[in-house]
Amino acid sequence: MTSFFGSVFWLLVTLGVLVTFHEFGHYWVARRCGVKVLRFSIGFGKAIWKRVGRDGTEYWIAAIPLGGYVKMLDAREGEVDPALRDQEFTGKSVWKRIAIVAAGPGFNVIFTIAALWLMFMLGRSDFAPIVTAAPQSIAAAAGIQPGDRILSVNGRDVSTWSDSMDAIGNALLALTPTPLTVRDRNGQTRQVLLPLNQLPAGKPIDQYFDKLGLHLAPPPAVAGTVEPGQPAALAGIRGGDRITSVNGQPVTDFDSLGKRVQTSAAKSPELAIVVQRNGQPLTLDVTAKWESMGAQPAKWMLGIAPPRPEPATVQYGPLRAFGAALTSTWRNTRQTFSMIGEMLSGHASTKNLSSVIGIAQYANASAHMGLAWFLQFLAMVSLSLAILNLLPIPVLDGGHLLYYVIELVKGSPVSEQVMVIGQYIGLVLLFSLVGWTLFNDIQRTLLS
Repeated sequence: MTSFFGSVFWLLVTLGVLVTFHEFGHYWVARRCGVKVLRFSIGFGKAIWKRVGRDGTEYWIAAIPLGGYVKMLDAREGEVDPALRDQEFTGKSVWKRIAIVAAGPGFNVIFTIAALWLMFMLGRSDFAPIVTAAPQSIAAAAGIQPGDRILSVNGRDVSTWSDSMDAIGNALLALTPTPLTVRDRNGQTRQVLLPLNQLPAGKPIDQYFDKLGLHLAPPPAVAGTVEPGQPAALAGIRGGDRITSVNGQPVTDFDSLGKRVQTSAAKSPELAIVVQRNGQPLTLDVTAKWESMGAQPAKWMLGIAPPRPEPATVQYGPLRAFGAALTSTWRNTRQTFSMIGEMLSGHASTKNLSSVIGIAQYANASAHMGLAWFLQFLAMVSLSLAILNLLPIPVLDGGHLLYYVIELVKGSPVSEQVMVIGQYIGLVLLFSLVGWTLFNDIQRTLLS
């Protein structure tokens, strides 16, 4: 399956799951509030599958899978049979209407907690946050040394690479000086302050990460695997050997090993490589091979693969996993509202927003990383869907809730004229948002 078709497939899975859960919230609460549901549709447009339930509700899967809706008996849309008047939506109390409208985002939050709970119980495979800093970068100037392990970011304990990058990413959006607690290779703990306030405001976050220059530390110069029949194996190098020098030039990690091999073999493919085996140095004569791997340009090869970065798995029992899910949901909710505030103030760039194109790409990538990563992705999209729908924009759930709050204050419903004007304003805002996010994703795709 190509990347494109994989992205489309996992986007449909994502939207299918999250939209179904969102609309089921509206449906379930409406039924409990005594409102007749005429149609439950996943997708828009014509039905490609439908059936009618015993209660008369039509259940649809429609042709355009970019949302869904629950159609309720509503006097604003036509005459209501007097026998069904007590099941009509607008005739219910304002509190019941609020409950029905809020149920969609509410069920998305419930889904978020459930997905994170399951993710924490399954265990999310990751790497330890052992880092290095690019030359001339903010991280290097702040004092990050090769092999430093990040222990906390701005007071938040982290144990994985992705958690540390998530915490630093949120600090980058706020552009505030951010303290890190790190432990060096010798086991000494110290504080490092990242002066993120020196970055210019309003830039895309990927540009901030580039200037920060914080990366996973390259693996040590150890032969993780040695390919049979290749120069290293023929010379006697074994898996687990630590390479200390090439032609007398020291190497400290796998990146420096690669550079030494290329520069030395360019003069002569006959290399003197010193390895540490069982604590003893051993000099081996290796003849490098000029070879191309796949579509990659040809280069000097030894047939050695690096060891995997140090793994770090986040996994809890059921009770602790539930607490972690609640904490993560609350933290991400605060971070999302904070990001919205930063964008409205111009502090953070709206180029950080993604459309269905970006969601499809992330869905495909996370699905290939394993179930736990895909569950985390679903949880974050579900939470974003809940927050987006709660924004006070007409046509969204939050817009309807705003109308009902006004009704509570003034003692009567908002006029139909105001609602119609609000619908037009909401559609303009919504289509503008969709257009801008599509432009962002297309631009990112063209520039990548």
